Amino acid sequence: METHRTRTTSRRTTGRRPAARAAALLLAPVLGLTALTACGSDGDGDAGTTASTRPSAPDTASFTGAAPSALESLAESAQASASAAASSVAASVSARASEFEASVSVETERANAAAQKELAKVGGRGNATADVSLTGKPRSQTGGLLAVVVNITNRTDATASYAVQVDFRDPDGKVAETRYVGAEDLAPGARAQPLAISRKPLEPQLTAEIAKAQRH
Repeated sequence: METHRTRTTSRRTTGRRPAARAAALLLAPVLGLTALTACGSDGDGDAGTTASTRPSAPDTASFTGAAPSALESLAESAQASASAAASSVAASVSARASEFEASVSVETERANAAAQKELAKVGGRGNATADVSLTGKPRSQTGGLLAVVVNITNRTDATASYAVQVDFRDPDGKVAETRYVGAEDLAPGARAQPLAISRKPLEPQLTAEIAKAQRH
């Protein structure tokens, strides 16, 4: 009788062990998660503090030199912008001058080059200033450029050629630019109207004047 009870108890004990092992296996992940949670909440209990902490400001004591002030930076930026704008305006003026002058005939360009060569030999203002005058040309017709019409009239009784130097002066009276125009083989009483075109920016405003005029 004793032996039978012992066997029964042994069977019951053996039957409980697989169930206990299964329960342990199910509880292991839960216990592991609990352990991880506990580790993540070490210290003062604030679990997400490390991820959300803002970076501290750099230690400027290790820097060398002095950082530019806001006004200095603004001034430098303004100066750079002004220089870039001036360069852009100058390039635009030059491009418009080239485009406008391209419409002038090749023969006129040759006459202008000959006029410059002729005036290089002339001292003083020349012998034909009374035969030459200037007329402003609307900027709407020149792409915004400063251009003047050089009115040349042959007031003699013989065929003649003319060479004219036009100076463009700034508000201080200084010559900012010089252009040359010419008219060849004008009959007595005939008139020519070549153009003198400035390549300078629109500001400061320039004034055109006849510097030399030579009849030859």
